[in-house]
Amino acid sequence: MHAKIMRFYPFFIFLLTIVSCKQIDETIVDTDIETIENVSVESSVLSEFDFLPTSTSNAIYKHATYTLSYVEDYEQAEWVAYSLEPTDIKEVNFDRPFFEIDEAVVTGSAHWKNYKNSGYNKGHLCPAGDRRGSYKDFEETFLTSNISPQTYEFNSGVWNRLEQKVRYWAKKYDGIYVITAGVLSDNLKTIGFEKVAVPKYFYKVLLTKDKTRMIGFLVPHKDSDKPLYEFVVPVDTIEKMTGIDFFPELDDELENRLESKGDYKEWSF
Repeated sequence: MHAKIMRFYPFFIFLLTIVSCKQIDETIVDTDIETIENVSVESSVLSEFDFLPTSTSNAIYKHATYTLSYVEDYEQAEWVAYSLEPTDIKEVNFDRPFFEIDEAVVTGSAHWKNYKNSGYNKGHLCPAGDRRGSYKDFEETFLTSNISPQTYEFNSGVWNRLEQKVRYWAKKYDGIYVITAGVLSDNLKTIGFEKVAVPKYFYKVLLTKDKTRMIGFLVPHKDSDKPLYEFVVPVDTIEKMTGIDFFPELDDELENRLESKGDYKEWSF
């Protein structure tokens, strides 16, 4: 008996090895599946609302603190979109950097020299004042893809008042989504050797982070002492003028309801 057992001993060892390896493999596979499922759930929970509008040019460029859709024919962005948080707004005075060409724009963003002696300011779309969380964020707003020709009176007047009000709302409502630019249309005046278009209107579309409030502003490109609420229009109106669909990722029913509103009762002026 002892001799027979010894003869079959290697075979028993072989079987034990196979069974053990199978159990180990099953344990590894089960662990991997569980890990993948956990990662998938966590990614779903952590995923943020996609607040970007549609692009008529299909030329979207994402920077660290804002995203834009560039239209080469007008040498500027048709929209700049960003999230504005209370932490972005600080009472600090950074050294003002020079404007730089946006190297990310494959067709080439307009050179700042187009604005020289043109009678127009380099009007920020995402304002430098909305990016004071750090100097790096502040500096990023000085790309020429983030500017549009604005008269001094408009830039420092009614448009500046609106920018300040947006910062006020970002603090009050604990953050908002902002989409802004000039309305790009046919037969606009141009400046510079690259023929940068001068919009006749500028707009802002705002949505609170809880998605309960939306408001649109359409401001003629001229100085005005009118109260800001007089420039409030339904977001649908701005969509028709620009051909852009704002907040397309919202539930359709909610989007239609918010974008059709033309009042400002839910916003603190």
